[in-house]
Amino acid sequence: MQLLLLADTHVPRRARDLPAAVWAAVDRADVVLHAGDWVDVSLLDALEARAARLLACWGNNDGPDLRARVPEVARATLGGVRFAVVHETGPAAGREARMRAAYDDVDVLVFGHSHRPWDTTHDGLRLLNPGSPTDRRRQPHCTFMTAEVEAGALQAVTLHRL
Repeated sequence: MQLLLLADTHVPRRARDLPAAVWAAVDRADVVLHAGDWVDVSLLDALEARAARLLACWGNNDGPDLRARVPEVARATLGGVRFAVVHETGPAAGREARMRAAYDDVDVLVFGHSHRPWDTTHDGLRLLNPGSPTDRRRQPHCTFMTAEVEAGALQAVTLHRL
């Protein structure tokens, strides 16, 4: 199972659209996971129409129209791996232990908000932040992630620079 991980797309404020490389990854993915800060429902509509499956939540920059359509925390078991997708996880200091306690029933937590790529594992919980494909902020590159689920395990997590 091929996964695409996105967050903090901020379309159309930071970019008019997602980069072509991201749309190509959408077409290859079995599941697109989006960790919030869409900003406008137009991108949600486009991803729902184009993605094979979408697992998504809202972020702090998403208004009532988006919050009415996606949850604050999205959860699904994909290929035997338990995922949660949330926008905010608080400060980086202590994040792993705090999230392990908050999400003790998942294997992978996909999050956003900081626009900073993150990939750590703590006490069996894999924490992944794909960064932003449209707004690098203080990062050297805009980014997104891909991953695979095979034989009940998350594999081949890759950070892609744009």
